[in-house]
Amino acid sequence: MNKTLVNAAVVAALYIPMNASSAGSDDIAELKRMIEQMKQQHAQQLQALEYRVQRAEERAAAAEDTAQVTETKVAAVEQQVQAKPRSGDNSFNPAISLVLQGGFASYSQDPEDFHFAGMPLGGEAGLMDEGLALWETELTASANIDNLFFGQATLGLHTHDGEIELDVEEAFVDTLSLPAGLGLRFGRFYSSVGYLNEHHTHAWDFADAPLVYQAFLGGQYRDDGVRASWVAPLDSLYVELGAEALRGNAYPGGGNAGDFGAVRNLFAKVGGDIGQDSSWQVGVSHLNSDVSERSAGGHAHDHGGESPVFSGDSDLTVFDAVWKTSLGGNRALILQGEYLLRNEDGQVALSEGAGDASFIYDGEQEGWYLQGIFQFNRQWRAGLRYDRLSADNDLAMISNTTGEADDDIFEESGYQSSGDDPHRWTTMVDWSPSEFSRLRLQYARDDSREKTDDQLMLQYIMTLGAHGAHRY
Repeated sequence: MNKTLVNAAVVAALYIPMNASSAGSDDIAELKRMIEQMKQQHAQQLQALEYRVQRAEERAAAAEDTAQVTETKVAAVEQQVQAKPRSGDNSFNPAISLVLQGGFASYSQDPEDFHFAGMPLGGEAGLMDEGLALWETELTASANIDNLFFGQATLGLHTHDGEIELDVEEAFVDTLSLPAGLGLRFGRFYSSVGYLNEHHTHAWDFADAPLVYQAFLGGQYRDDGVRASWVAPLDSLYVELGAEALRGNAYPGGGNAGDFGAVRNLFAKVGGDIGQDSSWQVGVSHLNSDVSERSAGGHAHDHGGESPVFSGDSDLTVFDAVWKTSLGGNRALILQGEYLLRNEDGQVALSEGAGDASFIYDGEQEGWYLQGIFQFNRQWRAGLRYDRLSADNDLAMISNTTGEADDDIFEESGYQSSGDDPHRWTTMVDWSPSEFSRLRLQYARDDSREKTDDQLMLQYIMTLGAHGAHRY
């Protein structure tokens, strides 16, 4: 706005009361003309600002295609930033976000009977509560603590068996100034085993976890511990190596001792760009667990007995791969898959009213999923996923005072493999009117049990506040 006009208007406004008797109609008309000119100039400036905003939105929309394929570089930069001090602008002003997530679920079979033969479930594995329910609401706060540390905490609120539960999903500290691309994280966090495990549920492309995550990771594995990582100082290739030492109090670990380092994880990730339109990442990880009295669901528990408990060794190896490409015009394609192989060796014990039983368990199980997501435009996406499991377990009875046959005990424990391979087809379509809201409709034909389960879900994801970018 023209400062001369403003000054003139102010002087004139002060002058009128003092010289009202001498001010003529010409002076008043001139003042009115100046005020009108100021209004017009102000309106022009508003129009110019609105035009700049519109252009910025158009550039942001056009940049989404590029963003789809540069996330690998972003992930590398974020990891390397950990080795440098960050700005202290938000030292006393943490970023706070609230993710509201819930929906409606319907099943043609009893969701309480959800199980996999030969792979008793643990952790938070299982189906969403039937009907309308709160699924996973997250409250996250994060900020630089000082020039050396960054902190983040996430509280989770969800419904389980009709009751509202509150727990600490994550509460960790990252170092900021270690040299040579080194990083250290300590506290409670999602393990870097596999690809999907590190992503919060609201960032998943489907409403639920793949079957193999349900069976081998209890839905999603997080624990208390320490992670050390190193990002190679390369421009054209993203390479990250890391190791984790975890308490082992959560599935697939478990037990009462919860000794630090009872679960160990080694992982490696490599990724890069292919031209300007595509990017990729592959990874491998190995999770080794010393298990002490890990409880798991079984038919014995369903029929009034105690849950079978496993003590022994559990090894899980994961291979994962992701490919993302931009097709132009806000269209994109994402292909993602993981293969998991688990070997467990130890002893299983269970109790019934009539007595106790104990047997040797030597199991080899594998599973995988493959999914594709096609983005039609900025708001609409559709996806297809297929997942499959198989188990080959050897069981040998040690003692049995229950009065039941050994084969009946094996079946009731849930550790006896049936020879059938659980599998499922899942399709979804979602609509995101903005980056802060998403509605998703999902249908699955689940053949993981004796009878086919038709599963229908309607999900909402709403984000309030400042939420940081997710990993690649």
